[in-house]
Formats: sequence, structure tokens, C-alpha cells
Amino acid sequence: MRTAESIAAMQQDDGGVPWPEGHVDAWNHIECLMAMSVAGLAEPVRRGYAWLARHQRADGSWPMKLVGGEPTELGGETNHAAYVAAGVWHHHLVTGDRRFTEESWPMVKAALDYVAGLQTERGEIVWERDAQGKPSAYALLTGCSSIHQGLRCGVLLADRLGDPQPHWELAADRLAHVLAAHPEAFADKSRFSMDWYYPVLGGAVRGRQAYELLEREWATFVVPGLGIRCVSDQPWVTGAETCELVLALDALGDRERAAALFADVQHLRHEDGSYWTGWQYANRRHFPHERSGYTAAAVVLAADALMGLSPGSGLFRDIAGTSVFDPDVCGCAAGTGRRLPPPVPEGRSGEGV
Repeated sequence: MRTAESIAAMQQDDGGVPWPEGHVDAWNHIECLMAMSVAGLAEPVRRGYAWLARHQRADGSWPMKLVGGEPTELGGETNHAAYVAAGVWHHHLVTGDRRFTEESWPMVKAALDYVAGLQTERGEIVWERDAQGKPSAYALLTGCSSIHQGLRCGVLLADRLGDPQPHWELAADRLAHVLAAHPEAFADKSRFSMDWYYPVLGGAVRGRQAYELLEREWATFVVPGLGIRCVSDQPWVTGAETCELVLALDALGDRERAAALFADVQHLRHEDGSYWTGWQYANRRHFPHERSGYTAAAVVLAADALMGLSPGSGLFRDIAGTSVFDPDVCGCAAGTGRRLPPPVPEGRSGEGV
């Protein structure tokens, strides 16, 4: 509860939940709302979803960054838009508030139609549409994995409300296949741990393939007793990434390793219930010197998954979807191509992750 309250304390008067630097983006904002929903902080959550509705644009997207309620980066990221479906479905699971779900439905529909409209013929969904309306030339594996979850949650919402959206399900099926079988479809960001575990977290890869995927880079990213590295080439563990891996492991039923990692990351907890973003273990100092809302949110969601604190605890575990296509059926060479060169931007959860 104190951790969720630390997020509420960061919320701005207009309802936005900012990064420590002061800007708000829709993805991390939604994650913070989900964590506050788990804790029953109804009023901050209501204000947060009102912020989303107020800042959604006519095409269904949100500005990449806003400061003081004003857009500062105008591109519209696809994974930012898709995550609103995960947030609203989670809120529905936690609260059972059908009226809220119905009121949020037009926002979700516009957002997921924006996302589906940026899917390529192969099946990946490009990173953004820029300020001039031009789609980006590349897709991101982490972002598309999160989009997959958003599309699946959107399908569940559509079914619950009696307004089926079969094109979202088809988009999710195609995207799941690309995520599972075609790494060449995505820009190379493999030094980031998120690109390692996110196909599992987002529900596109499960079962034996998921276990094999996680084992492949376990020694690269996991630092025993501390958590997981944000990037493979730096002695730096981060709380959000560690807790997201906890969620991925829990989704596979690997609760022993999930619980162990969750215990490991508690060294980042501050006495007020907030969490430091990361720890540079070579220099033995917190880096960056901040306690971020998105880190606290990931901790709350991981705790919920492990302990069953709310009716939404299975959000990442219970992502519904059809079986991944047989690579021989899709008509393309599966899984052996090269990745694209890395794009310029780097950051967390869709900012070029």
C-alpha cells in the first residue's frame, strides 16, 4: 500500500503521473494507474484515466511526451496507444466497474485502431507515426510484445461489452507469429534486457519456447542477489526490469525463481515505500539518483501476481490468444534473418527500447 501511495504522491494536479524528469508518457502513466488500482486508490486512478481521455488525439494516439499538459514530442507511439487496453481491462478485472469500462471503450477502440493501422504486411507494428504523420521505418521487439498484450486485452474487452473487433484478434495473431519466429523483423536492441523477456511477458511466446528463450540469456542479465541488468554491458540492475521478469516467470508458472528475484530487488526499497530506479553495483550507488513511479508500479504488479492481492493478479498470466502459426504456413523464411540496425532513440518502454 505504501508503494502505491508513493505513486499517488507523484501524481500531478491534472492527473498525469510523471517521470522523475517531469514529463508524462501514456505507457508509464497507465502502468502507474494499474498499480494504484491494485491498492484501491480509486480517486487517483479516476483522475489518471481522465487525463488519458483528455489528451488522446483524434487519430487515437497520444503525444510521445507531455510536460505540464502540453505536448513536447508529437510523435505517437503504437505501444503507448495499445497499453490503454491493458489498463482498462485490468481496471475492469480489479473493480468490476462496468460503467467505467463502457465509458472508456471509445478511447480503447480509437487507440487500438490506430495501432492496427500501423501493422506491416509481414505482421510487425511499427514504432510510431511521427509529427508529420509518417510511419517509422522500423519496429521494436519490446514495444510489439507489449502491443500484443494490449490487442489481446482489447479483444477481451470487446467480447465483454458485446462489440467484437475481429481485426484486432487477427492483428494479434499475426504479431504473435512475428514475435515468436522472426527476430529479423525488429531493430536490434538486444543489449537491453527488455528485448530478452518481453515476448514472454506480452504473451506472444509461452510454453517450452518461452523457457528456452529465458534460459538463453539468463546468465547475461541476471545478477544473483541483486536483480537483472537493464543493459548487458553495464553493471547496473534496475527494479522495473527485474519485476517485469518476475511477471514473465510467474506467467510461465516458474514461481520459485519469480519469488527469488522479487526478494532480491527489495534492496532498492526506500523507507517511504518508493523504489530507487536502479543500482550501479560496481560503484555501489543508486543510478540514476531517483525513485521513479514506473519502478514502484512494476513492484506492485509483481507483488500482486505472486500474492494474489487483487482480482487482476492474473493480467500477465492469463493473456488469451490462439496458437502461434506454423512458420511453414506463413510463406516466409522463419527465424533466420538478420535484425535491422538499431534506431537512434533509447529509453524505457517504447522510447526506442
